[in-house]
Amino acid sequence: MATKKTSNTRSAKKAPLRTKQKAGRGKKRKILPIVLKSAGALMLLGIIFFLLVFLGILGPVPSSYQLKQISTPVASEVYSADGKVLGRYYVENRSNIRFEAISPNVINALVATEDARFYEHRGIDEIALLRVLVKSILLRDKSAGGGSTLSQQIAKNLFPREELGPFSMPVNKLREAIIAYRLERIYSKQEILAMYLNTVPFSENIYGIEVAAERFFSKKPANLELHEAAVLVGLLKANNYYNPRKYPEHALDRRNLVIDQMAKYEYITNEQAEKYKAKPLEIKYRVISYNQGPAPYFLEMLKPQLLEWCKNNTNEKGENYNLYTDGLKIKTTIDYNLQYYAQQSVKEYMKNLQKVFDNHWKSRDIFRENPEIIRSAIRRIEKEKGNSNIDIDKALASYNKEITTSLFTWDDFKEVQITRLDSLKHYLKLLNAGFIAVEPQNGDLKAWVGGIDFRFFKYDHVKAARQTGSTFKPFVYLAALETGLSPDRYFENKFTVYEDYDNWAPRNSHEEYQGYYTMKGALAQSINTISVDVLLETGVSNVIDVAKSLGISADLPQTPSLALGVASISLKEIVEAYAGIVNDGSPVQAHYLLEIMDNNGNTLETFGYPGYKKSRLSPENCRAVINMMEAVVEVGTGKGIRTVYHIPGDFAGKTGTTQNSSDGWFIGITPNLVTGCWVGADDPRVHFRTTTYGQGAYMALPIVGKFFYKTYRDQKFASLKYSTFKQPEPELLAMLDEPQYKEILEADKKFFDLAKIFGGKDDAELKERKERQVEEQKTRPLWNAIKSIFKKKK
Repeated sequence: MATKKTSNTRSAKKAPLRTKQKAGRGKKRKILPIVLKSAGALMLLGIIFFLLVFLGILGPVPSSYQLKQISTPVASEVYSADGKVLGRYYVENRSNIRFEAISPNVINALVATEDARFYEHRGIDEIALLRVLVKSILLRDKSAGGGSTLSQQIAKNLFPREELGPFSMPVNKLREAIIAYRLERIYSKQEILAMYLNTVPFSENIYGIEVAAERFFSKKPANLELHEAAVLVGLLKANNYYNPRKYPEHALDRRNLVIDQMAKYEYITNEQAEKYKAKPLEIKYRVISYNQGPAPYFLEMLKPQLLEWCKNNTNEKGENYNLYTDGLKIKTTIDYNLQYYAQQSVKEYMKNLQKVFDNHWKSRDIFRENPEIIRSAIRRIEKEKGNSNIDIDKALASYNKEITTSLFTWDDFKEVQITRLDSLKHYLKLLNAGFIAVEPQNGDLKAWVGGIDFRFFKYDHVKAARQTGSTFKPFVYLAALETGLSPDRYFENKFTVYEDYDNWAPRNSHEEYQGYYTMKGALAQSINTISVDVLLETGVSNVIDVAKSLGISADLPQTPSLALGVASISLKEIVEAYAGIVNDGSPVQAHYLLEIMDNNGNTLETFGYPGYKKSRLSPENCRAVINMMEAVVEVGTGKGIRTVYHIPGDFAGKTGTTQNSSDGWFIGITPNLVTGCWVGADDPRVHFRTTTYGQGAYMALPIVGKFFYKTYRDQKFASLKYSTFKQPEPELLAMLDEPQYKEILEADKKFFDLAKIFGGKDDAELKERKERQVEEQKTRPLWNAIKSIFKKKK
């Protein structure tokens, strides 16, 4: 009985268990369809979602054909004659480069850091995505990194993401994956690497490895060393935070991490990694953009001609070329080194000259002495804004409001709180400069510096018309030779009042009126009285004809003061005219554009020198004027070229100083290069108070001197200093070699001797001359003694 009972008990216990098992199986049978249905629904939703993205319904997805035609905005680049980048025109500062022109160091650093399995996947790295899913989403590990391949990053860079609220991330990620997959089917791995490095933003609004290498290391991408490549690749994670110029410590840490990644993936050994990590972070920063670089004023001057060319030329699609996006390559005649030396010389000397100017005026207020300077400046500013009829006093009051602004100074840019009026005064007191260099034989433009800093001063002083001062005198003497005046003739240096010209009387800068000069001597010492005398004897119209025949188009007044440079002429025209004299009288027009190529280097158009008209001037007379200007730098006003800057070889030149020392000029001439420099303030009323500092020999000559000093020490230009001027014929040269100055003429000396012996009567002219010179001989010793007391020592 007991046994049976036990059996019944077990049976009773098993019954509920079976019931539970059946119920469990029933539930599972009910859940499984639900799971399967849910999975099916999710799969269907996934397919629908994929199709919505794939078909471009949730945002455009480029087709394979469109991806083959990928075209990103590429900056057009302007090159020097020797193939170096002078500047760019762009919407985005971007330059494309071929894979072969990129250092393997860059490629290896990029792959090791950004996409270690790049060579194994086909655009989508499933393993990396799974790692990100597990670490980032499930384990919330922020150091897991990203799952995007380089191809997906290209898709993100080239095709902006769509904003779709909470669906933005999944839609954009899927879209980028589709694009990446298509890219990998169209392009090789090398092409994708090049595409990535050409499109990715690095820092400071620059795109592409070529511009980045140029900006931070002044190198081509092919020449980047491993630690330099690591710096640039490190920038890609956060291109402002890891900027080596702004945050060198951040950049160094990131560089070393990139180097560790290269060792981890066996692109380098651990020993090599330690060696490169031990190197200091050194950059060679150089900005070449539209506003900055070796030749910003030249680029601005060139731009209208290029825009006109684009307007008149079409690409293979029949569309007009776009200067800012089509990646044109523009070759010019500019020599990169000469341009660099010119810009460097301007900046070096103008920084020093500004200190002299500020110190010169520190105890006096130039604007209090001449308040109209401020008033006319405000009038000009308001007129540019479209306010032509303004109340100057009301406008002046508004200029007393404080503003926060960046001020240009030679030491640095300063963020300051300042009134608009004080800011205006600051800029009005800054001196500026222009410099240009031209080859006289073919007109090739070799250097162009339009001002001290294009970012702050857009006005180009090479093109600006200013009074020329004594730089106009060579045209006077050339015209004199053309009309038959002999170079061995002596002219008296005397103070003369011209009654026919409203009692106008030219004065010499040194206020000395004595002795006799040849044209060569008068030009060398810049004697104003003789220049006017020669001009009147030659004929004003003849002088104007000579200037016009050399290419000067400015208005030239038909007055005796023309000899002293009252005409306003641009530095460009003056230098071209001097180049015409060196070119035996044939006019020279500066030529600067050589070739325009497309983004692939195919020539679209070449530009030859426009040529020049045959000279109607005598080559012999032109050579005679060059000989006269050689005396300027040997014994005259331009001798600082020899004594201070020790420039060797054949060299001629002419200084120029205008009334009130508003403009300083110097034209420096060698047989194969003609240079010119102008210095002054934008408002001529802002100037030095004395010719000690305001003369061309002090303001402009040093820039030319510095330029040739640097140029002649460059082996590339060694031949320049050995070139020689063409010499005049022996007979003309003999006349030019006569003494440049005589205190008294031989005819007068003989007359005085004969008069003493015979006591004879003289004709009226000689008698008058005798009386005047005898009187001068009596007073000159005393006058010279008085002058010597007050003469400034050098």
